[in-house]
Amino acid sequence: MLDYAALHALAAVIREGSFDRAARALHVTPSAISQRVRLLEERVGCALVVRGQPCKPTDTGRRMCQHLDRVRLLEQELTDALPAMAPEGGARVPLPVAVNADSLATWFAPALAAFAAEAPVLVELSVDDQDHTAEWLRTGAVVAAVTSTARPANGCNSRPLGAMRYLAAASPAFVDRYLAQGVGAGSLAQAPSLLFNTKDELQASWVRRLCHRHVELSRHTLPSPQAFVTAALAGMGWGMFPQGMIAPHLADGSLVELVPGMPLDVPLHWQTARAASGLLDGLTRQMVAAAREGLLPL
Repeated sequence: MLDYAALHALAAVIREGSFDRAARALHVTPSAISQRVRLLEERVGCALVVRGQPCKPTDTGRRMCQHLDRVRLLEQELTDALPAMAPEGGARVPLPVAVNADSLATWFAPALAAFAAEAPVLVELSVDDQDHTAEWLRTGAVVAAVTSTARPANGCNSRPLGAMRYLAAASPAFVDRYLAQGVGAGSLAQAPSLLFNTKDELQASWVRRLCHRHVELSRHTLPSPQAFVTAALAGMGWGMFPQGMIAPHLADGSLVELVPGMPLDVPLHWQTARAASGLLDGLTRQMVAAAREGLLPL
């Protein structure tokens, strides 16, 4: 049987990033945390933590943390049914979730906030490109994710949410400066684009649809959806924006579409760990309802 005190110590080290901060979070000494993790490593026969700044889990350590996340959800289910077993003070369950930045900046955050305001959880939110959030599920780093992948990860359920519509847009002054002779492979290669990070393929996908080939783009990197809008309004570059985010700017003319009537629709799916958990079921209902309002139907 696993030593759950040791598992909680391991999870605290990974969550907090160091043995010292984990000790403060669990109200024990750093040596106690170190001893618990070491004994657990001896028990499973391999390293569970890569010591560093910050500490990171090994593959086995991540699986152990995933197991603890699921046990916590099951324990919460039991205390809901048997209130006498609830810990004093009403402990909250860590709920690790992954989401893409554009969903977080639009429809997702209000729904998550409404859920967390009522549910006994402490949300641990990770942000990544929608093409990569499924990997967080596969490695056990999260128990739920918004992802562009329809096929469920091992041990997970998947359901469609809807499609996020993106528009290629820039300021009128930017279009006059770089794209006055038309929007094509040559002009787009010269016009600076706005990229969220190196995983962001939205601009490349839209250009490939338009030009029927790959075009090497010049790029500014801005890891913030809000900064994207600010940069575009200032004429720094063109980018792919969620339609709802820039609707007011399109209406007042401060942003214009590069090619009107050519959106890029990205299907999104909701994947959750396959655990019998009322908390996950409640979160799923909240996300599906919010997506129904904020996304296009698939």
